[in-house]
Amino acid sequence: MAGERVKTMRSSSHIFAIIFLQIIIVILFALFVRYDPNTAQRSDKSIEKGAGQIRDIYPIFQDVHVMIFLGFGFLMTFLKKYGLSAVSLNLMCSALAIEVFTLVYGFFHLHCENPNFSLGSPDCPSSWPYIDVNVGTMISADFATAAVLISFGVVLGVTSPLQLIVMTVFETIIFVVNEIIGRDFIGAVDAGDTIFVHLFGAYFGLSVVRVLYNPEHAKSEKEGSSYSSDLFSMVGTIFLWMFWPSFNGGAAATGDAQQRAVINTYYSLCSCVMAAFAFSALVTPSKKFSMEHLQNATLAGGVSVGACADMMLTPGGSLAIGSLAGILSVCGFQYIQPCLLKKLKIHDSCGVNNLHGMPGLFGGLLSVLMAGIASPDSYDKFSHGMEDKSLTEIFPALAEGGTAAGQALSQLLAIIVTLAFAIVGGLVTGLLMHMVGKMERMEGEDFYNDDWNIDEIEAKDEVSEDLKVLMEDLKNLKFNGQAVTVSEKSALLA
Repeated sequence: MAGERVKTMRSSSHIFAIIFLQIIIVILFALFVRYDPNTAQRSDKSIEKGAGQIRDIYPIFQDVHVMIFLGFGFLMTFLKKYGLSAVSLNLMCSALAIEVFTLVYGFFHLHCENPNFSLGSPDCPSSWPYIDVNVGTMISADFATAAVLISFGVVLGVTSPLQLIVMTVFETIIFVVNEIIGRDFIGAVDAGDTIFVHLFGAYFGLSVVRVLYNPEHAKSEKEGSSYSSDLFSMVGTIFLWMFWPSFNGGAAATGDAQQRAVINTYYSLCSCVMAAFAFSALVTPSKKFSMEHLQNATLAGGVSVGACADMMLTPGGSLAIGSLAGILSVCGFQYIQPCLLKKLKIHDSCGVNNLHGMPGLFGGLLSVLMAGIASPDSYDKFSHGMEDKSLTEIFPALAEGGTAAGQALSQLLAIIVTLAFAIVGGLVTGLLMHMVGKMERMEGEDFYNDDWNIDEIEAKDEVSEDLKVLMEDLKNLKFNGQAVTVSEKSALLA
């Protein structure tokens, strides 16, 4: 009886964690969070600014929201025995990350009760701080959520819901701190969040999984994919591929910069697809396309072009970046990923290093190059007589006396600092997750298994009585005197 009671408590720990955490979040929201008076409460500015946000930001937010919940969710269904868990836990982690980001980012950007004054100024009528939320907050929260989901892809199938809750909370906090340092203090620019989302999320997750390494992760028979799981995963790929221009253009300045971000991403993705297909067949022994490559490497162009998506890449440059990203990602799956497992004991369930890590580092270095060669001739060739220049819009530091070389250095520093936060933060978070994991003790049969998370999964896997009868009838058939081998799939098709 005692042993059974302990087992029940272990399996219930995530319930208490979710309830306790949500109560804390509700209380903090009730105390600090309010509608932004400039956009979401009636004021002298709200009608114009609120309508502007709905017109300019909300359509892109919808696209990014689809990427987060459908794109990432279905992309991770490639595991044949973990599809329900992948989509469900993707939803849970996303919702939690949005809530945590709103609070953490808000505490770094507190507002006075009267929006016309700054908090702490003598004119502020109240000392109570407020977190203002609007549509801009929503899209920023989705970007932060993407970083968490990238890390989730690394540990897919080898972590419990409680461990994922721990990872989501700590990663979101570290993400906000790193982004504020990178953007506000270092002065880096990253329109498509290649550095602050993809690079950070990938190496945070890889650091976590290194701490959680278990030899049984790579030995499980459940880790593979099936026809239907690959199909659902490819649906996720298509959703991500279609809406990626909105992801890279969402944070870009409206106007010509946002146009460039969308155009550059659009053509980079197309070129990436062609390169991924070609090199997938090239490196595969059968000279056929690998679904693992097609599900992931076809998106690498969107990752790599992100940091410089609003810069003057030229359409031809976008195609070149997409091609190189596709090749890099395919080679990562074929050669780098097995090496990481064998040499460094890093088990990457989704191949996140190949889609987000290496292409993210490549894209970050591209932003260093593009910042270093930026000039008025390339950005403001047709803006003579205008006060608002494109060059200083993309690189605000240049308007304050900065140089192109200085901006390039800022980009490089942001990459280094982001890697430091991701690796150190991932290792610390991984240690906490490891401690939590000792309470639950996932074992070989529990990895990549929906049965660990989903109720009555065995009943869902059972073959229906009608199908069993049909299979028996088909087994009794003979073709040219030979018995016919009938599988469940054949019976369904029949």
